[in-house]
Amino acid sequence: MSSSSYKTIDKTGKAEYTDRGSRFLGFAFSVKDLAQFKERFQAIKDLHPKASHHCYAYRIGYQGEQWRSSDNGEPSGTAGRPILGQLDSHQLLFSAVVVVRYFGGTLLGVPGLINAYRTAAQLALENASVEEKSILRAYELQFDYTLLNEVMRQVKRRQLTVLSNAQGLFCEMTVGVPLDQEEDAVQELRQLLGLEIKPVAVD
Repeated sequence: MSSSSYKTIDKTGKAEYTDRGSRFLGFAFSVKDLAQFKERFQAIKDLHPKASHHCYAYRIGYQGEQWRSSDNGEPSGTAGRPILGQLDSHQLLFSAVVVVRYFGGTLLGVPGLINAYRTAAQLALENASVEEKSILRAYELQFDYTLLNEVMRQVKRRQLTVLSNAQGLFCEMTVGVPLDQEEDAVQELRQLLGLEIKPVAVD
């Protein structure tokens, strides 16, 4: 994996781990931002309303700078941290794991809980498919509608990602440019007469 790419989950992975009657259900999935994580997390909670705990961890951002882990009532450090540790050992970004526990009547103790949450997360990640994606830098394009076909030709040829697109007599488009071809792609776009291009920050 180079500095211009990152690994993330492509297809959701699910797994189940059982220890002394307690069931641990793991769900590993990709998330583009915190809002999407909250939505997916709530959906899992809705599917398992009678579970005793809903623990999780996520890493978001190209540097993994946005992260959180939750024990959701389990003893501190026994659930969220082991789950986060599995995300980090797989070097995954824009990814999350939720582990749902159904209590089986027997206390597992701190070592048992750590092992159970770590194992459920690990199995879910092993059942997920992972892909490597290019890190993108966002650019805003402003141009007359008559340039649209040419702009779209460049977008397709360079495999740019259209992040937003407002079309009218005057068009505004935000595209994600892969870092490993940023210089060439931007230079080619700048050669289109009447097109304005500038880097922008994207939430």
